[in-house]
Amino acid sequence: MEYQGVNNEVENILIVDDITSNLAILEGMIKNAGYIPRPVTSAKQAMEAIHDRLPQLILLDITMPDMDGYEFCELLKKDVKTREIPIIFISAMDDKEDKIKGFKLGAVDFIAKPFELEEVTLRINNHLRIYRMQQELEGYNHKLHKMVNDQMKKIAEEEKHFIFSLAKLSESKEDPAGNHIKNVARNCKLLAMSLQLSPRFEKEISNHFIETIEIAAPLHDMGKLSIRDNILLKPGRLSSDEIEVVKTHTTIGADMLTELYEVNEHNEFLKMAIDISRSHHERWDGTGYPDRLSKDEIPLAARIMAVIDVYDALTSKRCYKESYSHEESTAIINAESGRSFDPEIIQVFNKIQHKLKQNERDDNEI
Repeated sequence: MEYQGVNNEVENILIVDDITSNLAILEGMIKNAGYIPRPVTSAKQAMEAIHDRLPQLILLDITMPDMDGYEFCELLKKDVKTREIPIIFISAMDDKEDKIKGFKLGAVDFIAKPFELEEVTLRINNHLRIYRMQQELEGYNHKLHKMVNDQMKKIAEEEKHFIFSLAKLSESKEDPAGNHIKNVARNCKLLAMSLQLSPRFEKEISNHFIETIEIAAPLHDMGKLSIRDNILLKPGRLSSDEIEVVKTHTTIGADMLTELYEVNEHNEFLKMAIDISRSHHERWDGTGYPDRLSKDEIPLAARIMAVIDVYDALTSKRCYKESYSHEESTAIINAESGRSFDPEIIQVFNKIQHKLKQNERDDNEI
């Protein structure tokens, strides 16, 4: 009877022994057990055989001239391709210390010479059965891991679409075309990527941070859904009372997003969006709102958003104002460095002017 592994192939066993009579005996036993024997007389030949085709089990003599079995076993266990292959030591040495040394190196069993057919067959069958089960389990785990990853990607994409829909809804009154949320998402990502190269921010800004801020940024004005149209869309100057009403969009938006986050705590987009929504109108000098935070008290994502939000607001036409040019807008922003904005973020902001201007030009051409 021939035994087959997980790939429906007859399992092959590598025999490594410099004594040809031992090889002949083991070869016959392995054939009789239904497996393919692959006899070699040295560690060098064994490596070549393994390179040609991985065995499912190795019978390894301890005493060999070029490299002993212990050294060869240690070499195999260090290689990711061969470390899981079960190794059974074969030797005339039956000392307890020899066995302990072999097991410590990763061998699964020890067969003493002279060989008994029934013992060899049983030990080979048992260890191949265990190896087969391990391979099957590894295959199942791989499939499960892929299924979980695919499902997580699907969930993440659905969350992104959901968040973008929320963001578009929040901007629907002031910007029906949705240009603002697209701009802030793209430019927040651009600025964050550039900040990642700065020694000041490289530890705070990971690739995950960059991906997250691109998705979270469009939710910065979520609270504007609660602001009355006669205030939000007013073409003239707002009164002091109306300004105070508009300011509430930060806390209202953060509260709305917090409620969503409480039932979706795994969603890091929402977690960052809460910080951005609440704190993107804070000022570096502590005179902003709603919490009068200053400097590094302001979450980094909100500090990035503050610059990009103002830049896009300045360069865009609104019902209450005409748009400013790129040069005028950046001049206004630079004048607020150290007051409204983190000065080190402004330094990096100034280094990406050509890209910001190109993005603005591309938008105008659409």
